[in-house]
Amino acid sequence: MSRPRIQITLIDQKGTKGCHRGHKIGDSYDFDTERGNLCPMAMHVAFPYVDILRYGGEIPGNPKGTAIFACPDVDTLNVFKFERIDEK
Repeated sequence: MSRPRIQITLIDQKGTKGCHRGHKIGDSYDFDTERGNLCPMAMHVAFPYVDILRYGGEIPGNPKGTAIFACPDVDTLNVFKFERIDEK
């Protein structure tokens, strides 16, 4: 059995300036192969959600297989959606 993939997508930004890494709404990354493209703070906040989704847990208040979380940047708040992608 292979472990599920985790897809990370920036779904919203709050604030008057962009992210210091230049992320735009709609940018999407594979957790295992592209997580280095995200700012370290986003990854720091993300690790617990990834582990919960990857190893069978669910996040209360979120659709099955997803987690939505916010990561504060200096001048903006980035809102990310994580999705578990089960291999068939």
